[in-house]
Amino acid sequence: MNIAVADEGGNIVAHVRMDGAWLGSIDISQKKAYTSRAFDIATKDLAAHSQSGGQFFGIHASNGGKIMIFAGGIPLKKGGKVVGAIGVSGGSGDQDHAVAEAGAAAF
Repeated sequence: MNIAVADEGGNIVAHVRMDGAWLGSIDISQKKAYTSRAFDIATKDLAAHSQSGGQFFGIHASNGGKIMIFAGGIPLKKGGKVVGAIGVSGGSGDQDHAVAEAGAAAF
C-alpha cells in the first residue's frame, strides 16, 4: 500500500510506501488524496458519477490529469469541516477504500 495525506489546500503533507508496494501507486495515492480534497468527496463516489452519461463524465481529464476516479480517496473532517484527505493505492478498489476509511477513522 501507498498512503498519502493532503492538507486543506490539497498539498501532500505525508506519504508512506509499504515495503514491496507498487511504485506506480505512489502517484495514484497522492492523486486520490488531491481529488478527494479538491471535490470533498470520496473518490469511490466520484467514480460512480463520472461514468458515461453521469454528471461528472470526463472529470478525470480535468486539473491537468490530477483527478483519480478509483476507490481509495476520502476527505478528512474535523468538526464537520473538510481539512484534508487521505489517498490509498496498491490493492483492489475495495481494499484501498477500506484502508482509507480506517485512516480517516483514526484521524
